[in-house]
Formats: sequence, structure tokens, C-alpha cells
Amino acid sequence: MDKNILLREIPQVDEVLNSKEVSKFVNDYPHSILVSAVRDILNQIRNDIKNEKIIAVPNVEEMAVAIKKNVETKATPHIRPVINATGVVLHTNFGRAPLSKSAVNMIEKVASDYINLEYDIKKGTRGSRHDHIENIITSLTGFESCMVVNNNAAATMIVLSTIAKNKEVIVSRGELIEIGGSFRVPDVMSESGAILKEVGTTNKTKVKDYENAYNENVAAFLKVHTSNYKIIGFTEEVSIEEMVNLGRKYNTPVIYDLGSGLFVNLESIGINEPTIPEIEKAGVDIAMFSGDKLLGGPQAGIIVGKKKYIDEMKKNPLARILRVDKFTIAALFATLYEYYDEKKAIENIPILNMLTVSEEKLKEKANKLEKIIKEKNSKLNIAVEKCDDQVGGGAAPGVLLNGYAVSVMSTLPAEKVERILRGQKVPIIVRVNHEKVLIDVRCIEEKDFDKVAEALVSV
Repeated sequence: MDKNILLREIPQVDEVLNSKEVSKFVNDYPHSILVSAVRDILNQIRNDIKNEKIIAVPNVEEMAVAIKKNVETKATPHIRPVINATGVVLHTNFGRAPLSKSAVNMIEKVASDYINLEYDIKKGTRGSRHDHIENIITSLTGFESCMVVNNNAAATMIVLSTIAKNKEVIVSRGELIEIGGSFRVPDVMSESGAILKEVGTTNKTKVKDYENAYNENVAAFLKVHTSNYKIIGFTEEVSIEEMVNLGRKYNTPVIYDLGSGLFVNLESIGINEPTIPEIEKAGVDIAMFSGDKLLGGPQAGIIVGKKKYIDEMKKNPLARILRVDKFTIAALFATLYEYYDEKKAIENIPILNMLTVSEEKLKEKANKLEKIIKEKNSKLNIAVEKCDDQVGGGAAPGVLLNGYAVSVMSTLPAEKVERILRGQKVPIIVRVNHEKVLIDVRCIEEKDFDKVAEALVSV
């Protein structure tokens, strides 16, 4: 049939909207989204006719199906939950640490009402948002004072801007790290106004390197914890205790950028990260760490240290630019409160729970998922097998955790199965290993097992 005749047969937008087929769901979505979806489908039909992909205009029933699918896509929030079946606990791409129930409840409380964010109830005057979490952070860490900004890079920025603007900061060459997104410590230092003075070599830095570099324009000694890589072999680094002694010798503050913030000792599972209380006992003047990594809370940059330095940071114009909102404060307080009882923290904070769960429990979990899947389709070629999990989030590099997964062998290519699972209404993100799909159970909540099983059966 002639293209022009076909094009004239395409109905108008209002005609489709008023059709019996579309009117069934016309009240389920905002009118503007529905109109946009109808236009998308009509334009697709128009292009398919012009490109000779179709030889007839679809009927209204067929259009209605396509329109409903289109409008559902438009109405689905772009940011949404996913099921993490990768075995990477602190997955940066998935928002790192999922919050504890108490943190979620606290966010809900402050979200629906007015709150005393910057109001001193006792005095009846303006207050400071820093006051809500200062006491809990100082009591848990032992440091004199603290402040919270929106992430650890921001913490590094405001610390250096306050302490060392237009002055030198000495740091080991082997600690000039790059984190995700080509984000580099030297660049942060440059933007803060501090002058980088690197010492030592990539694999070896000694105390005398710092001493030889010291002059009257040096404002601080900076140590950066290499949380996302390790240098092994012929190496040497200056310990934090040695750095503190240097600082006292030259009356110069020692700053420690920890990256991850760990409050409990996790050496039993191979994570040999320094804990915040240990850093305080070492005598560090200022330390910075993330709230959403090993701490298990919301995204935040937590600065702890001597009051005289923190007070200056609170006066820095950057403090307003980098400040956190009421939701972060609420979630962080609830997360930190769990740490008053270490056993409860490990039990209630999802990240700590997932990191410390026993191999035996993971195997039980994998067996349970396998059973649910087989109950839905006994012919599927699946099995429970051991695998290596990771901490993730730029923390504990090289540490592998013993894990378990349900492996799936299919007549379909593993990459295609992975794509289909990723395309579910609640995306299921899995691993592909040696032509097998691995559904790692460490980070999957058991309430989601049915969703995983149903998705796999549908494949």
C-alpha cells in the first residue's frame, strides 16, 4: 500500500485517548504522561511506515498495549531498588550501604514534620545543626569535636582549606590515591588552596623524608589511608604513631584521611582497617572518614579532631556549601546509636551483618533459594556452589570473603540471562562466571527470594 495512504490512516492523539481500549487506564496516570506516551507510539508507527518496517497501521488494541507499556516506563522512577546478587557488599554503583531499619524510621520521623534542625529548644533561639550529632560522635570516638559534611571528599576539601590554604601540606607519594571517577587527592588539595609537597617514593617513605621536607611554610602533615589498593613487596611507610610524633616535634597538626570509617574490629574476617577509636588513641589532630562505607550509614563526610581546628572549619564559608540536610543527620544519628552496643550494631546495621555472616549461614541461605527455585521449576539446571565475595566501596582491597551462590546453566548464553534478569521490574544484578550465571546470596534479603526465583523461571 502507498505510504502516504498509510500515514493518513494514523489516528489523531485525541482519538486514541478517547478510545475504549485506552480509556480503561486513562485515569491511572497523569494526563501529560499519557499524552506523551500516545505521541511516542504514533510517531513510532509513522517512522515504521516511512522506513517500510510495517505495511499496515496497527489497530487500537495493539496501540493500547504499546501505550500502556510506554506510560509504565515513563511513570517508573529512574532511581529504584535493585536486588544485589553480585556478592559485592559495599557496591558503589548500588548506593553503597543500605540503611538500618532504625535509620529509615528516623528519616521518616523527620520527613513529615517540622523539626528543630537549627533551633535550640532550651534557649528558644537559633541553634546549630552540628549539635544534633556532636555528642554521639565524640562519645563514640573519643575526639574533642566533630562536624559532618556531604561526603569524605568534601571533608578533605574543607579541612585543607581551613588548615592549609596557601601553605604546604606534606604527604607521601605512595598515598596520592585516586578513587572512583578519576577523583584524585592531588586535585582536591589543589582546589582547596593547599600546596602539595610530596615526599618519598611510590613504595618507600621514611620519617626522614618528612623531616627533610619540613619548613616554616608547612601547615600540616597528611596521611592518606590507601583503602582501595595495597603496595606489597619492597615497601616501607611511616606509621600514624610516627606521624603524630613528627607533628608534636614540629608543632604541626597531623591530618589522617581514612576513607572508610570503621568503628568495630573486623580482623576476624580479614579486614585490617584501622578503627576510629584507635586513631584517636594514636593522637591524631584531625581525621576524616565516610559515613556510607564500613560505618554503614548515609553518605556523609565525618570530620573529628581537636576543637580548635573543628571550630575554625565551622566558620569556613565552605561549611554552608558542604553542609548536610536533616535526612542525613537523622540517619547518621540512628546508625551511630547502634554502636553503643557492638553486638547490636553487627546485628542491626546491614553492612556489618552482611560482612560478618558465617559461611554456614550463607550456605543455608543458598540452599533455601535453590529449593524455592526448584519448587517453581524442577527442570532448571541449577546448583549451590562456593564463590568469592568482596567488601567493595574502595575498602579492604584484596580481601575476599567466602561466599555461596546459586549457579545457573542455561541453553541461553549466560550474558543474555544476565540481561533479562537485569531487565526485571525490580532489576536483579548477577555475576557471570565461566558461562554460568551466579546468584550470590550474601546481599540478597530472604524476602526477595521469591522475586529472584520467579524471574529465573520466566527466563
